[in-house]
Amino acid sequence: MSIGFDNDKYLHTQSQHIRERIAQFGGKLYLEFGGKLHDYHASRVLPGFQPDAKLRMLLQMKEQVEIVIAINAADIERNKVRGDLGITYDRDVIRYIDLFRELGLYVSSVVLTRFNDQPGAKAFQNRLEGMGIRVYHHFAIAGYPSDTAHIVSDEGFGQNEFIETSRELVVVTAPGPGSGKLATCLSQLYHEHQRGIQAGYAKFETFPIWNLTLNHPVNLAYEAATADLNDVNMIDPFHLEAYGTTTVNYNRDVEAYPVLVAIFEKILGQCPYKSPTDMGVNMVGNCIIDDQATREASCQEIIRRYYDALCDQKQGKVSDEVVKKLELLMKKAGADPSQRTVIAHALARAEETGLPATAMELPDGQIVTGRTSDLLGASASLMLNALKALGGIRDELHLISPVVIDPIQHLKVDHLGNRNPRLHTDEVLIALSISAATNPTAELAMEQLSRLRGCQVHSSVILSQVDVQTFKRLGVNLTCEPRYRA
Repeated sequence: MSIGFDNDKYLHTQSQHIRERIAQFGGKLYLEFGGKLHDYHASRVLPGFQPDAKLRMLLQMKEQVEIVIAINAADIERNKVRGDLGITYDRDVIRYIDLFRELGLYVSSVVLTRFNDQPGAKAFQNRLEGMGIRVYHHFAIAGYPSDTAHIVSDEGFGQNEFIETSRELVVVTAPGPGSGKLATCLSQLYHEHQRGIQAGYAKFETFPIWNLTLNHPVNLAYEAATADLNDVNMIDPFHLEAYGTTTVNYNRDVEAYPVLVAIFEKILGQCPYKSPTDMGVNMVGNCIIDDQATREASCQEIIRRYYDALCDQKQGKVSDEVVKKLELLMKKAGADPSQRTVIAHALARAEETGLPATAMELPDGQIVTGRTSDLLGASASLMLNALKALGGIRDELHLISPVVIDPIQHLKVDHLGNRNPRLHTDEVLIALSISAATNPTAELAMEQLSRLRGCQVHSSVILSQVDVQTFKRLGVNLTCEPRYRA
């Protein structure tokens, strides 16, 4: 895949732009930090964007940054889980703290939003304080966000505990949506203003990209990623009216803007921004170096999202409306499943063998396939065939001895109660690693695993979660036909 994004330019440009915004507000900025810290979606639609770019950007400003993590106390109480990681929000906060500390970034505090003496939240506070993290409480405010007179008063933001901060850039992040990042920033502005301290607010979101067109495939891919949330990209009407320039934002920011203006006017006397777009500091669009490469990558992402939705629909996880929305987005982007080369190869192999099959496109464009056999599932077979191709290993050579495979099958069937003796992808990788201890060819194959990242795979049937997770951990972009094995 062609590189379409200059990551080094982004790190420099983005950090510089944030420094300029800090200076605009007299030396103190609360930055609402949206999206995931490791942004794999961005790395797929902007080839060249490194998944950890946001963290590396913060490291460029390490001495200026302190981090406040917001978590909704009600989410702690009901053990809300992050869908992508499968861990609860409170565990994710601990993960964030450990990650930031390992990088040398300063985590100053955690704020429990919508706090109401929940037992789980208080227990979590004790755990945080045992780690040396300061904990603050923010409370539910009646009439938020529309009753601005009450919100910006001693009974509104005034009841929240003031978070003591010491650095120029306060990054407010969270484990997921609904955690209270914006309210935390606004509450802090209120308290800073009450103390006579100048401070400002800005928003950091990667998507949609404000200076690309509304129907640019990169922005359409963002809509595809949030199809189940009913988020839509739209022209920012406030920016168009203020400047006569067309920019792209998304519906929730546009809808919330008039309320934010009213709150800013009550806190600061005037709103420093003329539009939702003005609030953002995102410089991603300025670092695209090959527009065609990003278009092609984004079309591929939309197709993948479409197939994911078809499989979720088959399993009763999403509605028909989500699938229809993704079909519409594909049409808008000029994308078609036929552009995903591995689909035709996987289906042809399945037709040929009469059993489930898989296909992978390697970095050089070569296609390898995997078939179902007595020993291996189609995905496990594909994995070995791909590693052979990448390592220049002859196809007829066996990477794993039957002496290794037989005990694993015996364990699965005779002791763990599985009816299917075939090895899954995780099991075949364990078997390969065992073989690598004595077989130099197997060791050579193991060394190719990192080269699978970014490869495209399609399966003729819905795969087991074990295979799905293994491909995900290897950074492989997987799609499946929305059907189960007969």
